[in-house]
Amino acid sequence: MRAMIIEAYGGPEVVTPRDLPVPEPGPGEVRIRIAWSGINFMDVHTRRGKYVTSANYTTTLPLTLGIEGAGVIDAIGPEVDGWMVGDRAAWCVARGSYADYAVVPAWRVAPVPDGLSLDLAAASMFQGLTAHYLAHDVGRLAPGHVCLVHAGSGGIGQILIQFAKRLGATVLATASSEAKRAAALAAGADAACDYDHDRVIAAARAISEGRGVDVAFDAVGPATIDTSIDALRRFGLLVLYGSNSGPPPAIAPMRLADAGSLYFTRPRLNHYAADAAATRARAAAVFEGLAAGTLRVAIDRVYDWDGIAEAHAALEERRSVGKSVLRIDPTIT
Repeated sequence: MRAMIIEAYGGPEVVTPRDLPVPEPGPGEVRIRIAWSGINFMDVHTRRGKYVTSANYTTTLPLTLGIEGAGVIDAIGPEVDGWMVGDRAAWCVARGSYADYAVVPAWRVAPVPDGLSLDLAAASMFQGLTAHYLAHDVGRLAPGHVCLVHAGSGGIGQILIQFAKRLGATVLATASSEAKRAAALAAGADAACDYDHDRVIAAARAISEGRGVDVAFDAVGPATIDTSIDALRRFGLLVLYGSNSGPPPAIAPMRLADAGSLYFTRPRLNHYAADAAATRARAAAVFEGLAAGTLRVAIDRVYDWDGIAEAHAALEERRSVGKSVLRIDPTIT
């Protein structure tokens, strides 16, 4: 099979095409013939070596990149129930999706409904599940809440805005360009501004009648974390779920105290989709919304095998708006 692998950590140039044996599923695993793969910043982090010492995302070289995909079940290992060869399926947070086939733990896999295309399933699994748990379980958004969504034009940001609005919250989004702010507004944000600290704080006060926001969702990290803290109301919640601008800084407890007895959390999808029931329930909420047209995922760019380096560069340089996907075998439907 074709696969895009790395044998060393580094820039986009370390991503190399290889012909590998088709893997066989072991106990508790299924093999998926892949139609589409999602392209995520987590792939960039993997390529750079961020997860070398991670307890959550074990990394050993060489490895096939890609942590999200959709296709059809091609083979089923022992001790797997509930799946049949030919079932349409999607997964995330299991490596190997930049390839023709991937072996995935069956509990990480969710069924794709007939009314949803596989490219949308691949584009929405990782970011959709992330946005779902952030809005419903971490932020616990409800009518009357006001939230700040940094990187509102990104894949997670746009879905998070939509979930927040469905839950009745008011949303202030940030993005770096006029086009990106327009994308956040199109996703449903009530207001959008750039990342300038003073402008964000002024917008947060204006949209919350002077109180500050209830929840700040921050995937940017060092470049925005002080702004997030200052935008929060007393007893507000800072949710740092990513660090795309670099390693996150230490936050002194007294900084949170002095800013209004704030709460802080650094959640991971792995803990909010830790079993088959949670994974399938969150995926169903995302897929049903997409199929019904009540949720939208914007596929920004479609890449072929020779476009992986450019796809990663576009992510690193913040040129992507919405989601990028890798076309592997679009004849699979």
